[in-house]
Amino acid sequence: MSGRRQVPNPHMTEVLFVEVGFGCDGHGQDVTKAATRACRNAIEFNSLPAMGKLIPNGYAGMRLHIKIGTPHPERVDVERCKEIFPYGLPIVEVVQGGLSCGSGIAVEELGDKGDEMCIAVAAVTVGYGEPSP
Repeated sequence: MSGRRQVPNPHMTEVLFVEVGFGCDGHGQDVTKAATRACRNAIEFNSLPAMGKLIPNGYAGMRLHIKIGTPHPERVDVERCKEIFPYGLPIVEVVQGGLSCGSGIAVEELGDKGDEMCIAVAAVTVGYGEPSP
């Protein structure tokens, strides 16, 4: 395929792969819960045993850029999102996105203030190397 090129990433010098995930809080309107579920969904269905050998300095040298889109970015607890990742240096960026929609029911016992469902998406870029200034 001609015309193919790798686009520079501001958070790392080498990108190894990008994974995406989806998370939803159907009751309680907790965007952090939706965001952490999206992060977990992005990484939970893979096994990459050679990563420690591919990355200089092993898992300690792994860099993660996590971009999360959610309808209420100002309410996301970034530290709780970082806790999802067992390896590497996570850099979390939260932006306006995701989806807010009605579930058709409000269950007060589950913390609902209304019928809003909060849906988040996460893109997890994994690589290594400190980018040059």
